Amino acid sequence: MAVKVRVPGPLRRLTSGESVVEVDGATVSEVLDSLEAKYPGFRERIYDGDGKLRQFVNIYKNDEDIRFGSGLDTELGQGDDLSIVPAVAGG
Repeated sequence: MAVKVRVPGPLRRLTSGESVVEVDGATVSEVLDSLEAKYPGFRERIYDGDGKLRQFVNIYKNDEDIRFGSGLDTELGQGDDLSIVPAVAGG
């Protein structure tokens, strides 16, 4: 099933400037794999060397942080959307 993924500005060069793309997947992990297959370069920017989400990358399913649910195993349904949000730090 197709899931809409909202792409942050710094990663839009991978999607030819598109801010929202559609890829298939039943879980967040599958969607991220599909995103990498369709738009190479996402994996190295989202995952660390151990295959975990980078510390400063947040992913939201319908505005809910996946870290407070099942993480990468969060199930997705028709009409769900994911937002990739880089954390902002500063002082």
